[in-house]
Amino acid sequence: MAATLRELRQRRVSVSTTMKITKAMELIAASRVTRAQQKARGADAYTKELVRAVSAVAAYSGTDHPLVTEAEHPSRAAVLVINSDRGLAGGYPSGVMKVAEGLLSHLGEEGLETVIYTVGRKAKEYFAFRHVPVEHSWTGFSEEPHYEQARDIGQTLIDKLFQPTEEGGVDEIHVVFTRFGSLVSQQPDVIRLLPLKVVRASDEDSSETSSAEVHGPQEEGFVPPYNFEPDAESVLNALLPLYVIDRMKYMLRESAASELAARQQAMHSATDNAKQLIDTLTRQENQARQGEITQEINEIVGGAGALSQSSQEI
Repeated sequence: MAATLRELRQRRVSVSTTMKITKAMELIAASRVTRAQQKARGADAYTKELVRAVSAVAAYSGTDHPLVTEAEHPSRAAVLVINSDRGLAGGYPSGVMKVAEGLLSHLGEEGLETVIYTVGRKAKEYFAFRHVPVEHSWTGFSEEPHYEQARDIGQTLIDKLFQPTEEGGVDEIHVVFTRFGSLVSQQPDVIRLLPLKVVRASDEDSSETSSAEVHGPQEEGFVPPYNFEPDAESVLNALLPLYVIDRMKYMLRESAASELAARQQAMHSATDNAKQLIDTLTRQENQARQGEITQEINEIVGGAGALSQSSQEI
């Protein structure tokens, strides 16, 4: 009985230590997710103006630019998977990879060869474990991405699109990331980043900051008198890389906020489970201690009875 009691105490202490760790991780994630959400929403004004500028040039320039012109017969597609660097985030990593696998299967069914790029160690390790080749990986900043990382990723993908497919280039670029809805709602999503689509939409639609589309005006008879200096192609060459990098920054920050929110919820659930386990172990420990005391009392009573009987016989 003593050994069982000792084991229960050791286990309760171990669970208590683990609960302190999960509680600390929950508080850290809660403090970071607010900042990550603010960063994701902080550049909306800049993004909206950039979208309007790209929309104007793409809709009225009449220029066939590689970033807005679809290939007649696409053969290769790049897939960028944005995931986390660390675990302990519940189903966040697996949810992203499930959507990525679905996209890869869909592109394969359409006859497209896929070139995989990854952000985060979880995505890199996922494909490495399955012996799937990865063209390029970026790691170490999934929780706090900066503009420099977004520029590096965006420029790498743009260069791939400009490169001929015969030399290893691609015709399309797709991105798998996670949209941050709320602290309890994060949804993996897929967008085609390049080439961009020029569509007609209302002002409400054009305010969307995560779409891979640029919007022209809704009214058919209204054509603004745009003049492009030095020329439309030069303006597109300057604007579209900025647009792509901004989209990349947005998706990285959305994924970062989603990862932190998922980790906060996972650590909150782990802390609650640890509390329940501690209560159960405490109850079992008390029962074991009560049984131990009862056994000691019985031994004392039995010993006293034996001594009394021995004295009477003498």
